[in-house]
Amino acid sequence: MKLEDWRRRIDEIDRKLVELLNERSHCALEIGKLKQATNLPLYQPEREKQVLQNAEQSNPGPLTDAAIRRLFERIIDEARSAERAAMDSETKGSHE
Repeated sequence: MKLEDWRRRIDEIDRKLVELLNERSHCALEIGKLKQATNLPLYQPEREKQVLQNAEQSNPGPLTDAAIRRLFERIIDEARSAERAAMDSETKGSHE
């Protein structure tokens, strides 16, 4: 394959990644709603640890486990931010 072919392949993968990240975020938002409804804390360190372990265990490389961990830590952090934003907007909407 030529350079342009590899770049097209990367662009295709990037589009899929964006789709999957948004799908994952949607699931996290739904989980956030359930946590809020049942008064569970947003941050659950044991679950986060489990998610990171699962990601590392499913890693065939070439990325290192440490790289996968850093990527998933960022993904989890962004999902948590989206959950907080959604909870804040719902709280503000219920007071208006």
